[in-house]
Amino acid sequence: MKKINLLITVLGIALLSSCEGFLDVKPSNSAAAETSITNANDAKVVMNGLMRKLASSSYYGRDFILYGDAKGGDFAIYSQGRGYDGLYTFNHSVSTGNMGSYWSAMYDVVLQCNNLILNIDKIEAAGNGSVALSQIKGQALTTRALAYFDLVRLYGKTYNMDKTSFGVPLVLTPLDASAQPTRASVEDVYTQILKDLNDADPILPKTKVNGFLNYFGNLAIKARVYLTMGRYADALTAAEAVMGTTLYSLYSNTNWITSWSVPFSSESIFELGIYSGEANLGTGSLGYYLLRRNKVTGALGWFMASNYFIARLNQDPTDIRKAIMDYDESSTTRFGSCMKYVGGHGMTGDKGVAAATNIKVIRLSEVYLMAAEAALNLPTPDKTKAANYLNAIRKRAPALPAATVATVTMSMIEDERSKELFAEGHRYFDMLRWNKSIEYNDDFIFPAVVITNREKIINRTFYKTILPIPQNEIDANPAIATQQNPGYVN
Repeated sequence: MKKINLLITVLGIALLSSCEGFLDVKPSNSAAAETSITNANDAKVVMNGLMRKLASSSYYGRDFILYGDAKGGDFAIYSQGRGYDGLYTFNHSVSTGNMGSYWSAMYDVVLQCNNLILNIDKIEAAGNGSVALSQIKGQALTTRALAYFDLVRLYGKTYNMDKTSFGVPLVLTPLDASAQPTRASVEDVYTQILKDLNDADPILPKTKVNGFLNYFGNLAIKARVYLTMGRYADALTAAEAVMGTTLYSLYSNTNWITSWSVPFSSESIFELGIYSGEANLGTGSLGYYLLRRNKVTGALGWFMASNYFIARLNQDPTDIRKAIMDYDESSTTRFGSCMKYVGGHGMTGDKGVAAATNIKVIRLSEVYLMAAEAALNLPTPDKTKAANYLNAIRKRAPALPAATVATVTMSMIEDERSKELFAEGHRYFDMLRWNKSIEYNDDFIFPAVVITNREKIINRTFYKTILPIPQNEIDANPAIATQQNPGYVN
């Protein structure tokens, strides 16, 4: 394979694509991949490194979550030119603005998972396995499944649109540098995701493991995958298994407000640790990107809530989720600034530093909403379960009437997901799988500009709803040159 030098993304300027092919990325935490992991302690070190990679700025630490809301209609921008505008404006081409850092970051995670799984397999084949090693193997399989789920949603059409179209290359073992894997179908990628999750299921710990994936985190990811595939009975079974454990409990309304200043709180099924001296992005952190411009030094006001989201949240003026919002630069009465990732209005994060606030990747409230959606979409809808599971979260808005068997609808569940999971990276992917049109709050931008890369309202037939394969990856792997996503040209 042709070797390409890695371009370094300049923080706060723009997302640049990686010029290093994903097969050229060498696992960190390893001297020699074949010999560096010899026991559970070694494997634990690599797993720690994997969680750090998930928390990087190019993945759950910032950019992937921004992607899910900036494109989903719940975020707006007030001014262009502050950076990351391309997420909102869809300014993507094969060579520029292609958000290639997602590809690089996620395949780096995949490659390190592969290294870890391979070496644990060798240890077990030699008769030196252990429960601790098996559990780490289960975490690596689940992490690989999560990375592929995220990759295929970025680069492939949503499953219920065209599962036969191109997904992403499936790389499951360390490859020779000359290898040039081609893109598997969306359906094949989902098949592998479920295989990894099912293989991991029996060997994962069923206890809370703060900062790492466990059995229930695996089930929650399964529920996400099944829901995206339209396998509603399976999604409901997985979600209810999570809801049935006593390890987690829903926040009370009061605790919901304070939960953002508490690490590893009662709803957190999978939460990435962000510490002051480790994985802390400072003013480049997700929390700072969502603060009001100049609220504190370094806050640039990158993204804020759209008018559409604010109207949704204002359905109940007493909705407790309004307490985590702050006014934005457009008006002292427009509460469009989200303070989840600085720990709330105290801005002490969850460990005394605003930027060192953990990322709650999977919360129990999401699982309840997945269960409600799955129950309502069964061949014979279970409206009792749908209403009950929805009401467990709808209580955040006490002035709204509770859903009943007679009144529960998908629109109610969709609105609740938006309000509950705002700024947690779900809205865009939800809108695509629901086959909903997305409207952007372009008239909020000041001074007014015309967005040229997309219409004000799009649907999932718009070719830019999925990202292009970066030109640098095509240069590194010419075998996928003919597999570029439709609509993108060099």
